Amino acid sequence: MQIQKELVKLNQYFDNKEDAIRYCGNLLVEGGYVTADYVPAMIKRNEELSVYMGNFIAIPHGTDEAKRDVKKTGITIVQVPRGVSFGSADDTEKIATILFGIAGVGNEHLELIQKISIFCADVDNVVKLADATSVDEIVNLLEAVEA
Repeated sequence: MQIQKELVKLNQYFDNKEDAIRYCGNLLVEGGYVTADYVPAMIKRNEELSVYMGNFIAIPHGTDEAKRDVKKTGITIVQVPRGVSFGSADDTEKIATILFGIAGVGNEHLELIQKISIFCADVDNVVKLADATSVDEIVNLLEAVEA
């Protein structure tokens, strides 16, 4: 998993899940990974099927139709210490403290989701990401997955 330091953001705050997803998408746009049309597709994906994965993580990504808007595979990692709710008004349990915004060429997004899911299946790893105090610390934790 190739982590670009400029796509890792610490100590962010969002009023709602749409703002959080939009932020992840805009980072991908600014980095040249996707076109601006990918961002609304990320919000639509969450409306169709929640991008909340459990263990305090969410993996915002676009719909299948939005694959045409992906220029190159990329991933953003956004730390949200106070958390952001990915649940509904009835379901307040889905709080994400780490967001992984992804875009993949072809089926590369599936590989990214798999690697993230394996790493984050251990909630201690999520806590380490949430408690990290530097971009380098997050990069080192995630790049260790490759080793």
